[in-house]
Amino acid sequence: MRLLLDRVDSPLGTILLVTSDTALLALDFHDYDERMQRLLHAHHGDVEVRAGSERLGVREALERYFAGDLSALDALPTQTNGTPFQREVWAALRTIPPGTTLSYGALARRLGKPNAMRAVGLANGANPIGIVVPCHRVIGANGTLTGYGGGLARKRWLLAHEGAELQLFAG
Repeated sequence: MRLLLDRVDSPLGTILLVTSDTALLALDFHDYDERMQRLLHAHHGDVEVRAGSERLGVREALERYFAGDLSALDALPTQTNGTPFQREVWAALRTIPPGTTLSYGALARRLGKPNAMRAVGLANGANPIGIVVPCHRVIGANGTLTGYGGGLARKRWLLAHEGAELQLFAG
């Protein structure tokens, strides 16, 4: 499979996009390139990635999202090749509206698997398409921010950009 790697400037730093002719396969931050490559390999095997401009409108959708059109990413075509459970979690992430957060437990219950909180967390961490598949909208049960592949500062910024009300906990 031949893929294109494009770079997009954003308020959070340079974003890396990997696309095929039909879908977005990966989105990560420039300082997490190694993570993106690892996830690409895990989900798609040996792929040839070459520099080029994506042709699916991802760049324009991201620009609109960062300018305040929070629904701009909703219709982007994505392709993920994780396990069936991972794909189920990633599909559920795309149903969480901007400005809304869920705990890992709440997402597990939504999937009809109330005891799968840790599995939901692992699937969330293996998400190869950050922002578009909004894993940043999942937080700890007590309202605290938990891990994010792009770092907690970016997660906090994305949630604030989307208007999510976050509780601040001392400690």
